[in-house]
Amino acid sequence: MNVLRILLPGLFAAQIIATIQVYLSNAGLYRALIAVSNAGYLAVPNRRAMCHLGEFGPAFFGGLFFTLTVGTGLSIFAFATAWIWDRVFLRNRLFLVFLLILWMGCLVLVNFRGFCPAAASYFLFIPPVVFAAALKWMPEQAVGKTRWSELFHIIPLLLLALLWTPLAGSHVFLDIRDSFFLSGFPGKWINDFYYRHTLYPAEAFKSLDQKIIRTCNPEQNGKDPAAKLIREKLLDYDYLSISGYTKADLEIVKKEGIFVFKNRGKEILRIPRGDFLSGSDIILREFSLKTDRYSFFRRFTFFCLLTGSPIILYIILHVLLRLASSLFMNSEKASAAASILCFLTGGALLILLYSGGGRAIDVRNLSEAMESGNWRDRVAALKFIGRKGMDVSDFEACEKMLKSPCVPERYWLAKAMSKSRKPETGNALLALLDDPHRNVVCMAFYALGRRGNAAAAGEIIKRIETSGDWYTQWYAYRALRALGWKQAESK
Repeated sequence: MNVLRILLPGLFAAQIIATIQVYLSNAGLYRALIAVSNAGYLAVPNRRAMCHLGEFGPAFFGGLFFTLTVGTGLSIFAFATAWIWDRVFLRNRLFLVFLLILWMGCLVLVNFRGFCPAAASYFLFIPPVVFAAALKWMPEQAVGKTRWSELFHIIPLLLLALLWTPLAGSHVFLDIRDSFFLSGFPGKWINDFYYRHTLYPAEAFKSLDQKIIRTCNPEQNGKDPAAKLIREKLLDYDYLSISGYTKADLEIVKKEGIFVFKNRGKEILRIPRGDFLSGSDIILREFSLKTDRYSFFRRFTFFCLLTGSPIILYIILHVLLRLASSLFMNSEKASAAASILCFLTGGALLILLYSGGGRAIDVRNLSEAMESGNWRDRVAALKFIGRKGMDVSDFEACEKMLKSPCVPERYWLAKAMSKSRKPETGNALLALLDDPHRNVVCMAFYALGRRGNAAAAGEIIKRIETSGDWYTQWYAYRALRALGWKQAESK
């Protein structure tokens, strides 16, 4: 059975939806950033980077994120349900009704906080397309029972899932990145591609709390002495006041001593003025929660990232290995060989990841590990220093690490430097802002923010204004906010 052939229509549908979703999101973000910039605020991304928001490329390549997560997850789920309905329940109509109820339930959940056409489109179009393709292209079942040859191909995948599950913690993606994507040209290209395009889809389904810059349009009243105080309070939470901007994230209208909080013309909250000034943090968080239409969709996307994405990679690898094996054996044996080779490949990657964490580090062998000839040992030592809150500049190897050709080493060195308060460490981090690798630059910005030296704010602002990379600007802005800097009143 050519599973990939059945899944492709769903992936194509997902890519079309995702491209449109990200393109429209980019267009809305561009309008907001132009308004922010024209009002005299510091915009992120800046004008140099925001010009790409109107291009097709960022929308298409950014849309790949949703295709390889939501698209693969829904496609695989639709195929699995079609297979079960055909092979296990022998196309029983009662079970089909159950599937339809499940499908409708997903549509309800994705629109629970308000109609969300972009997110709903994935659930509306992809499952029927893949379900129909599966019923059309699945081979007929000869004896009316599940074919064990089909189950045989699932077993290696299930075993790999069981073996990889213990790694499904918060650091697994960083470990995979360090071990496989920052150690050679192909991996570095994939890593650069991901970080160059990842913020476009991310911006398309963030809640207000997750955005670094939000726009607001408070009702202007020059005679109200509290108006300026309210705008300043909003600036504390990066709600930038832009008078007359009709597409603002937050619109505030005063009615008889009550503030009415609106989003896109819809009333969300009614707050007494005194309550807002004293509890703005809680109120703005509630406002973000009640305007967040993508809550379920984000959780589903992350679930698909952990499940659907690895499965589609397994299927693609299986197809390639099966084609190669078919040169030497018949179709059935080639398919079995491909399953075995996929399992061995996944197991080998797991072994590399488990054995790639460097030696066990403690205080006794820390200095030795910092001087080790194995970069994995040095990275493990840097992680230990960061966890323990030690000053990495106390080690002689620190200066040599700044010039290391190993990207993960410079990355973790920058992060460890966030614990140091020595002036020379600050100078080293400023030097790392010119590092050729985006990940190292981002971590240098992070460390500058964590060190708490407000004198670095001027250099960070300069970098934001001159950089052409959105991702590093994003980290730089967060560093500014960590230093206590905030936007000034609009001009």
